[in-house]
Amino acid sequence: MAKIQLNGKQFVLNKKHSLISLLKKFKINEKKVAVELNGKIVNKNKFSSTVIKNKDKLEVVHFIGGG
Repeated sequence: MAKIQLNGKQFVLNKKHSLISLLKKFKINEKKVAVELNGKIVNKNKFSSTVIKNKDKLEVVHFIGGG
């Protein structure tokens, strides 16, 4: 079990999650976001191999197009 903070809100995860599986759990399109994990930006090619741990703090920012 892991207690994490995602965009300022507390969540409890009952099983291990990679960053990509966490994004899918919360229905977040991984192609249109930037993710900061514990103060560091995570490269998109590391989403599958990055495991979320207890007390991790994540910030997910969505890209919005406009003109």
